[in-house]
Amino acid sequence: MDETQNLNNDRIIKVDLNREMRSSYIDYSMSVIVARALPDVRDGFKPVHRRILYGMLGIGNTHNSPYKKSARIVGEVLGKYHPHGDSSVYGALVRLAQPWNMRQVLVDGQGNFGSVDGDSAAAMRYTEARLTQLGEAMMQDLDKETVDMRPNFDDTLQEPTVMPTRIPNFLVNGATGIAVGMATNVPTHNLGEVIDGCVAYVDNPDITVDELMQHIPAPDFPTGGIICGLQGVKEAYATGRGRVVMRARYEIEDEGTHTAIVVTEIPYGVNKAELIKKIAMLSNEKKVVGISNVNDETGREGMRIVIEVKRDANANVVLNKLLKLTDLQCAFSVNNIALVHGRPRLLTLKDCIRYFIEHRHDVVIRRTEFDLRKAQERAHILDGLIIASDNIDEVVHIIRASKTPQDAIEGLMKRFELDEIQAKAIVEMRLRQLTGLQQEQLHAEYDELMRKIDYYNRILTDDELCKKVIKDELLEVKDKWAEPRLTEIQPGEADDFNPEDFFANDPMMITTSHLGYIKRTPLSEFHSQNRGGIGSKLSSTRDADFIDKVYRANMHDTLLFFTQKGRCYWLKVYEVPEGVKNSKGRAIQNLLNIPGDDSLNTMIHVQNLKDEEFCRTHYITFCSKKGIIKKTVLTDYSRPRANGVNAINIREDDSIVSVSLTDGSSEIVIATRNGRAIRFNESKVRAMGRNATGVKGVTLEGNDDEVVGMICAWAQDMQSTILVVSENGIGKRSLIDDYRLTGRGGKGVKTINITEKTGKLVAILLVHDENDLVVINKSGTAIRVPVKSISVQGRVTQGVKIIELAKRNDTISSVCHVEAEPDDEEATTPDELSEPVEPAAPAETEETPNE
Repeated sequence: MDETQNLNNDRIIKVDLNREMRSSYIDYSMSVIVARALPDVRDGFKPVHRRILYGMLGIGNTHNSPYKKSARIVGEVLGKYHPHGDSSVYGALVRLAQPWNMRQVLVDGQGNFGSVDGDSAAAMRYTEARLTQLGEAMMQDLDKETVDMRPNFDDTLQEPTVMPTRIPNFLVNGATGIAVGMATNVPTHNLGEVIDGCVAYVDNPDITVDELMQHIPAPDFPTGGIICGLQGVKEAYATGRGRVVMRARYEIEDEGTHTAIVVTEIPYGVNKAELIKKIAMLSNEKKVVGISNVNDETGREGMRIVIEVKRDANANVVLNKLLKLTDLQCAFSVNNIALVHGRPRLLTLKDCIRYFIEHRHDVVIRRTEFDLRKAQERAHILDGLIIASDNIDEVVHIIRASKTPQDAIEGLMKRFELDEIQAKAIVEMRLRQLTGLQQEQLHAEYDELMRKIDYYNRILTDDELCKKVIKDELLEVKDKWAEPRLTEIQPGEADDFNPEDFFANDPMMITTSHLGYIKRTPLSEFHSQNRGGIGSKLSSTRDADFIDKVYRANMHDTLLFFTQKGRCYWLKVYEVPEGVKNSKGRAIQNLLNIPGDDSLNTMIHVQNLKDEEFCRTHYITFCSKKGIIKKTVLTDYSRPRANGVNAINIREDDSIVSVSLTDGSSEIVIATRNGRAIRFNESKVRAMGRNATGVKGVTLEGNDDEVVGMICAWAQDMQSTILVVSENGIGKRSLIDDYRLTGRGGKGVKTINITEKTGKLVAILLVHDENDLVVINKSGTAIRVPVKSISVQGRVTQGVKIIELAKRNDTISSVCHVEAEPDDEEATTPDELSEPVEPAAPAETEETPNE
């Protein structure tokens, strides 16, 4: 027992665990880096790919031979060169045959080799394969000792350490791999362009990256698509790392009854099936609105993904969101890491070409040395054969007189001063070679060999001739296999893509209804009419619905929506569905993530939301139904979020009535339903955070009173007039100075003489003579009248009729001002058609005390 224990103890070697782990992991990582994950810069192959092609060549599986079962090829490679799992070999073989992964396929596959949808290939017992001509060209001259050979895993066979390729495969077919502590990701390129770049490098080894990019402008992916901008490409070519933005190729088909976005090419590496699934998911989750259906119509004629767009949606807006949220636009992260002399290195474009050309130079020199040696050996033999043919009778006599072949060889060596090789060739010569024709052929062959030997010697001694051979062979490859570029290059950077480019910055009218429908209509559809008319139908709404608000904005503006509960949401004007003048529009919940228990209250439009300086110096000023006012710096609302942000803390019995953009020095006028208004300077309201409630801006008269609107007059607006409109369509204009400047919190002064005829006050606006007024009633009728047709009157006058309310119990729901039409003079109401102005009540001279 003791002897056994002592024996076991003798076999135990104690080592430091930390040191052993470090050493073993380094050995493992180097094995992965060198022998598995990273390609060689010279031929662009990892060991498994190199062994597959060499094994296929070894069994005669060439392009002009019958296909062989993939299992046969995998077995050949596993048994002789690659002692790993069969799945790794078969997976590598399949990739070499997939035209959506390889820019130039090296294996010709027959059977199911997968698809761009991500389908896996059939089992290797079903599929067949053989080399392509290009795959064979990778191994051309392999039998001429052009590359070093090494023993296979069991030292029974030799395998090449690198292929003597004439094709710059590292750049043409790219590579991808994850090693230990590093990874490589090389894009594919166009064969013809890469060869042009290689030829340019041979002519000028000091060529710059910019000069190389005249020949190799950008990667060329097998799936086509579009490369957006060259800045990332140039960075990748200059440093070895960069970001290439790829975009799908698409077109918008408008057939009148419906519009569709048709995708015909997708970015490299994108799974088509997953892309379609993602688009459908975004549509179902309403992250992208306006898609009615997604169909994959790919067939023999090529790829075709059809994204059908709803009638009231804008295809360009839908497309822009899909580019942002799906792999219709994505980036290829270039990381040009490859093995150089067995060590991983980050390579620039020039490095990749330089190492390939150095490899080609080495191959040409070694091949020439091999050809020269063989030519010299053959010439040496021919020299002896020619001597023998010139002395044939004596040669025959010596051979006949010899007892053994060795005696004949020695006799010929002694008589004609030949070496053993020459003498042996003479002894083994056939009798037919003694004819006169054969002797002439010997002399012709000898002369040809002398010319070849001279040519080979010149290649080995003349560097310029060697370069010419390299260029000629590259150009021969280009002539045979180069193809047109598949990937289009667009000079503009992807970040420069702006959906606003699709839309003219035209003026629009944004209308919202009581039940939450929204639409935009070109302002040109609202034609100016005479004051006092009944207007024209603006919207087709349900019986319980009516037009609630109308706003004027330009197509490129950003709309900020504010809800009943005080949250803020964003939408570009062009993202609002366009509708004809009398259409209903679309539910705003389909455009914004507004919860079901919340609703839209008001909105404003901002032109410069991305201008940081503008946002820092301007404010969003709120006024609530209960007279609370608050202002917050615009910067707090300059970063749109899909789920919105808190804009103001609203009390349960209150809601936002009006929101304006101010510059910090504006003068604010707040009007109430009972016809009173207060004017004070914006400086009386300090800036607060988004979650603040605000301070009192006006004191209301009783429980039935509420704020109906707020205007903010900037310094340049002081020559404008204040327009107020009552619920029965009566309106008037007054000078700003008619409203005395006071502190905030008071009851203000009378702004219109409220009577049964006028009804309560519903709107207050800041206008000038060059404006038109758009008035909308709850029945959906709108009228556009010139502002200058409404005379300037005293502050407490009743005003004139702006719109005739055709229906009983109909009232005004919303008012806004727009630019005047060029021919507004013709629409101005004559004085004789104006409503009579009620006598003015005595002007109030005292303001009610402030809070």
